[in-house]
Amino acid sequence: MGHTEGRVTGARGLRCKECGEELPLGASYACEFCFGPLEVVYDLDYLRANVTRESIEAGPQSIWRYADLLPCAPIDTQVGLPVGMSPLVPAPRLAARLGLGEVWVKNETANPTHSFKDRVVSVALQKARELGFEVAACASTGNLAQSVAAHAAAAGMESFVFVPSDLESQKIVATGIYGCTLVAVDGNYDDVNRLCMELAADRPWAFVNVNVRPYYSEGSKTLAYETVEQLGWTLPDRCIVPIASGSLYTKIRRGFGEFLELGLVEGDVPHMNGAQAQGCGPVAAAYEAGLDFVTPVRPDTIAKSLAIGNPADGVFALDVAHETGGSIDAVSEREITDGICLLAETTGIFTETAGGVTTAVLKRLADRGDIGPDERVVLYITGDGLKTLDAIADRVQPVTISPTVGDFEAAVAGRGAPLPA
Repeated sequence: MGHTEGRVTGARGLRCKECGEELPLGASYACEFCFGPLEVVYDLDYLRANVTRESIEAGPQSIWRYADLLPCAPIDTQVGLPVGMSPLVPAPRLAARLGLGEVWVKNETANPTHSFKDRVVSVALQKARELGFEVAACASTGNLAQSVAAHAAAAGMESFVFVPSDLESQKIVATGIYGCTLVAVDGNYDDVNRLCMELAADRPWAFVNVNVRPYYSEGSKTLAYETVEQLGWTLPDRCIVPIASGSLYTKIRRGFGEFLELGLVEGDVPHMNGAQAQGCGPVAAAYEAGLDFVTPVRPDTIAKSLAIGNPADGVFALDVAHETGGSIDAVSEREITDGICLLAETTGIFTETAGGVTTAVLKRLADRGDIGPDERVVLYITGDGLKTLDAIADRVQPVTISPTVGDFEAAVAGRGAPLPA
């Protein structure tokens, strides 16, 4: 088991996802034997003895109610902002529009910086402080940048945030406002990430998605935990999850598996359906071609938060899709903006372009007949629409009139919409 300052945690160590070699809990992200990616492994006997439905329900209204299932020592002082327990919203009008039985929306826009990245950053910075780091940093397509800057500010940590120079202006402003050092790099996310890997090699900084990535990625599991708990300790039948690096998709599947393994819930792991944009869909392309490897692409899509052309967990995402009886689809730019509008019109939830991707994939699955009439489906909406206003600006046109009743009635009549009584 892992030990930090004499306190016991459920985390046992790091294990290579390629060769299985185990390493101590430290600031490592690649296997020193085969250079494969590392993930946290846990002491299942410890967890079975200490984690129950009752112990979870007695915890705080945040991701730290699952602290025993996360890679940090027991929390004395929380680093950053409170995160998690986002709403799981029933969506009967969306279900009816698509001819489905039961659809729920896990609404991550309710987090402090309005995306799921607050979960992974909360865990990463907690572990970073535990490992002795005082500076936080990241490579980001936008949401992670904002989250790292905000959580570092709340924790009193200095932060350096690296983003592609063509990032949406809304995300630039919403990151720089927290006082971080914001660096815009001429290139795409993969270029930014390569730079950060070089910088991480000789600077004593916690790059949340580089040298502390095994811990950072564990935060995504809490989306599965919360879904189960919010559904009354039952499992959904199917989940629609966006894929960028593939980490969120694979970790949500892992979260369901851990609850099953610990006997906290009964049933089967849901069908896991991954969602990408056609302008950056390397995992979807590999899935469609029946390949067991992912060929990198150069991103060209409005869904910038998913624009990772060389996804680190792409191969593992393929495994999840096959193993759970799911699939991975890529949708067009028009389908993305249609998806944003569909979700807003039927649920009142305004999502960024990544959520347009997942909603569009839900519609495609429904149109294709892939979803059974009795299935309970959960749609993961990972970011707020206010972050990507430019993508749908041309979809919203006001009716302009002079200030007269006659003009109003004529304008409405011209749109073919009947006036309500």
